[in-house]
Amino acid sequence: QVQLVESGGGLVQAGGSLRLSCATSRRTRDIYAMGWFRQAPGKEREFVAGVDWSGTSTGYANSVKGRFTISRDNAKYMVYLQMNSLKLEDTALYYCAEAPRRVIATMKNEYAYWGQGTQVTVSS
Repeated sequence: QVQLVESGGGLVQAGGSLRLSCATSRRTRDIYAMGWFRQAPGKEREFVAGVDWSGTSTGYANSVKGRFTISRDNAKYMVYLQMNSLKLEDTALYYCAEAPRRVIATMKNEYAYWGQGTQVTVSS
């Protein structure tokens, strides 16, 4: 069983920045693709960003492309989401997830493990 713990959420003004972190309990030699999703009240959980096992290949939702950056540090068992130029519509609960594959995954059902989420609230 893999545990994922997110941190770094909070309240920020529109145009500001936040950096989310995700710590994984996985300590095996296998390294898998990771992703960030978000869910706003009354909406479906949606893909935000994904990274392959090595960190060299990334993918983003159109709504965050150019503003968010996903990265990982496998030596520290960490995944990050740098969020810049935040907008009101970025307000959501953000989840970190791990997919049992090495290449980027963009669909919810491709992910096997999920964190509890960290709240991001963007104010005007």
